Formats: sequence, structure tokens, C-alpha cells
Amino acid sequence: MSEDRQHNAAHDPVRASWREWLLRSMLVSVWLVLAGRLVFLQMIQGPRLRHQVEKQWAAHEVLPARPGDITDRNGRLLATTVSVRSLFVVPARIEQRWQFAAQLADALGRDRDGVFQRISAHGDKQFLWMARRLTDEQAAVIRDLDLPRDCFGFRDEFLRVYPQGEIAAQVLGIRDIDGIGRGGLEEHLNEALRGRDGRRSVARDARGHVVEVSERITRPPQHGQTVRLTLDAVIQLHAQRALQKVMQDWKPKSACAIVLEPHTGGVLAMANCPTFDPNQLDNVPDEAWKNHAIASIYEPGSTFKPFIVATALEQGLIQPDEMFDCEHGEYRMGRRVLHDHHGYGELSVTDILVKSSNIGMAKIGERLTNPGIHATAVKFGFGRKTGIELPGELKGMLRPLRKWNSYSTGSVPMGQEIAVTPLQLISAMAGLANGGRQCTPHLVENQRSGIAGPATVIVSQTVDANVADWIVQGPMTEVVRRGTGRNAKSKDYTVFGKTGTAQKPDPQTGAYSNKLHVSSFICGAPAENPQTLVLVVVDEPSVGPNHYGGTIAAPAAAQILKKTLEQLREREVELATQPRQYR
Repeated sequence: MSEDRQHNAAHDPVRASWREWLLRSMLVSVWLVLAGRLVFLQMIQGPRLRHQVEKQWAAHEVLPARPGDITDRNGRLLATTVSVRSLFVVPARIEQRWQFAAQLADALGRDRDGVFQRISAHGDKQFLWMARRLTDEQAAVIRDLDLPRDCFGFRDEFLRVYPQGEIAAQVLGIRDIDGIGRGGLEEHLNEALRGRDGRRSVARDARGHVVEVSERITRPPQHGQTVRLTLDAVIQLHAQRALQKVMQDWKPKSACAIVLEPHTGGVLAMANCPTFDPNQLDNVPDEAWKNHAIASIYEPGSTFKPFIVATALEQGLIQPDEMFDCEHGEYRMGRRVLHDHHGYGELSVTDILVKSSNIGMAKIGERLTNPGIHATAVKFGFGRKTGIELPGELKGMLRPLRKWNSYSTGSVPMGQEIAVTPLQLISAMAGLANGGRQCTPHLVENQRSGIAGPATVIVSQTVDANVADWIVQGPMTEVVRRGTGRNAKSKDYTVFGKTGTAQKPDPQTGAYSNKLHVSSFICGAPAENPQTLVLVVVDEPSVGPNHYGGTIAAPAAAQILKKTLEQLREREVELATQPRQYR
């Protein structure tokens, strides 16, 4: 026994050493595994895991840019932006969905089933818009509801408002629920008006609540620019009221009016009826959205005649004092027989315009020939867009010269076989009222940051200044003094103008209708130095025995012209009395 004990004792150090080595090896292995895992997580999986953590913890908050204001030429607000509250819900956290939806629907005045179905359809989402642009009263009612506070919330959003209501609605356009411009200047100038949203970092907890807002803004918002227009809100209001009376008295499909400064091309007013209030868009009829001044085309009728006469005079094909035999109201051109409303004998060039003789114009057209007539239409801007800062402008209709025939020689000089927009017509007339210089019509007055092109662009010298002045101060003044435009006469200043009564094609036969007309009148004053032009176009008046432009459109145009000149005069006096530093 003693020998065995001695033998075991002799081997104990070996066993102890082996056990110690084994334990150390195991500890080293464990540490190597842990170290390898740590290296794997840190070096290989680290970037991906960090991204996941940051994605769950950090987020970016959008700092909305405030859309810029739109003002008239005198600084009156036409469109502006206010901050309002919008409601969102967190469907994934809502447990009692029906009860939640019922209370919310009652507060918002909505259908309970509809709200419930909307929440249920997005049951796994952490964010869902429920009501945008709430009133203060609506937001207060929702806050007072007995709803789980982590299931809903409010965010500030911008609401576009139009302080002048219906004034220039089609010109301004609207901004949709997402702040994007739709129609009018809101669409055309969307980039300048909308601005650029900013961003900043926020930290969220596991439930998605914001727990920290970074003091550092990643990208500050760039608010939209303020745009000043050439429009005058007062003149626009008078134009709108005049059209409303036309609609009431004559029951047409539509009517539009444009007021233009001939020397600058600035549009002082552009009104349409029917119209709408951009603050109330629930039940806007389709026809109210259309800006007829740029998006409706029609045959100009007799309002086209001064351009033909001006070109024929400039080219020496006719003389101002020349007499034309108007054939007592019946004139054969090849297989075609032309008629006047009244049978005239010899008429001077002036009286051809004053009495609006189609036969006299046809004879002038024969001297000018088709190439000359076509060139006249082109140089006055017909058949192409004016380039005004509005979407949806039409270019009218001017057929290629190769498609003209002998009928065209008589038709086009009297304003048929050609279709124009109201803006094209008044822009062309500015080329006569402005001493033969035609300016690009425009609505934007300030030219900051590339908002628009130069305020005044001289497109071309349409006719000689002496010829243009003679047309305005001679025949067109006589049209108002003793001709078809007598309803626009004024005691205070010399008015010049031209009436137009164009037949429309019958939808059934395609031939010119004796019942469907476009009645128009264009005028300006004072004739010696025109300060403004006014055009009124009335589509399909349905009341009364006749639909002459001098009867239907001239009184409205005269009223707008009077109010415009009064407003311009008052503005001049106001500016003259202001201290110089405020001008």
C-alpha cells in the first residue's frame, strides 16, 4: 500500500500539469472564438449593423419650404401661404380600430365605415395621413377626443390661400394638396414659387417617437420667391364685374376680357366668365377652369380688318383718300358672291373700316394677294403663341399659304379662315397702338432669379409708325365716333376701336350659322397716345334680336376702359405725392 501511494504521488504533478494545460487551452479557445466573433462583427458585419441601428434610431425630418407670394403690381396679395395643422394616425398601434375610427369620423364629419376601412387597409403602417389642412376648430375638437395619444398626431403644413377670391382665378391657378402648382402661374412658375425643402436629423426611440432633435440643420429650407405681376387687382375686379353683367344680360356660353398696356406689353387684367373661387374647389364646373383668353380660338371677324388695311397702305397698294366701289352690297369673286350687311356705293378706306364693308375689304385683299395677306397675318403674330407666362396657350390657326385659294382672298381680309386667341388679337392691336412696334405680352413684372424673361421685348416693327398712327387716329377713331362702335364713345377722351361679329360653324352642317356668333370689341384710349387697350370677347350670346359686337361687347369694353384709365390716373397721382424714398 505504501508503495502504491508513493507511485500515485509521483504521478500527481503530471496530472495536475495536464489538467492545467487543458483548462488553459479551453480558455484560450473561448477567447479566440470570442475575439474572432468580435472581429467578424466589427470588421465585416460592422458597417451593415451600424446602418441598421442608425436607420432604426436616426431619421431625417423634412423642413418644408414656404411657397412664395403672388402680388399685383401695387403689392396687393393675390396668393399667399399660411401654416395649418394636418392630422396623421399610426394604424399599427391602434387596438380598438372601430371605436377609434368612429370617434375620429364624427369629429371630422366623415363616414364611419370609410374611416375604419382606410385605417384597416393600412393596419401595419406607422404613418397615415387622415385629414390635411384642418381648421383650428377641427384640430381643437380632435385634441379633446378620448383617443390613445400614441395613435395620432399633428404636423404643420402650408395652405395656399387666395385673398381676392375669384379675381384672376384662371391666371393664378392653384396649388394641390402636395403643394404642386396646377394651372396658371402657379404651374408655370412652380419652381420659383415652391422653393426647396430643407432637412434636419432627429433621433427616435424603439416606438418611433422623436427623443432628440439635432441642433444642426442638414439643409436649410429655401423658401419660394415672391412674384409681382403686371396685373392690377382693381382693374381686374372691374373687368370681372363687367363680364358678369354680360353673362347676366346676354346669357352666352362664356366671355373674357383682357386689358393691356400697348407700350410695355404688360397685362393689367385677364378675366373670364364663368369663373371659380380657388379657396373653394369642391364643386367647380369644368368650364370654369378654362382661361379663354389664351385657350379658346375663334374667327376674329371684322377686328382683323385694320391689319390688312395697314399693310396695304404701307406697301402703297391703296391710298388713304382712295375710293372703292362697294357694288351696292353684292360682289362676285369668281364663283362666289360676297354681301355686305347694307348696300354701299363708293366708300373711302376710312369708311370701309367704319362701316365694316366686307366687299371693300375683299377688293383690298385682291390688291394685296394671298401671299401678302398671309405675310400680314404672320408679321402681326397670328398662327403662333405669344409666349406669355401661362401653360395651355394655343397658337390659333393659320393655314399654310399653299392651302389657300381664291376664296381665301376674300375671306381672310374680313376675318374668316383664320382663328385667333383673344390674347393674340390684342397683342397684334398693340402693334398698331404702339406706333407699329409689337411687344411680347407678359404677366410677371419682377425679373429676379430667372423667373421670366425681359419685361419688354420688341418682337418686330409690324408697320411704319405713320401708317399705324393713321389707322388708330383716323378710321378706328371714326368707328367709335360714328360707326359700329358708337356704344364705346366717351366725353372725356378720344376712344378708338373695332367691332367684330363672327359667325360660328353650325355643329350639324359645318356651314356658317345665322344663330351662333362670337361678338367682340377692341378699343383703346386716348387715341393720340394710347395708354391702354381693352378687348372683350363674348361666345354665343343667346338673348336679343342681334349679336353684333358693337351691341354686346362694346358697352362692357367701354366700361372697363373708363375704369382702367381712372385707376391709372389715380395711381399716377399717388406715386407723384409719395416721398421720393418710397417710390
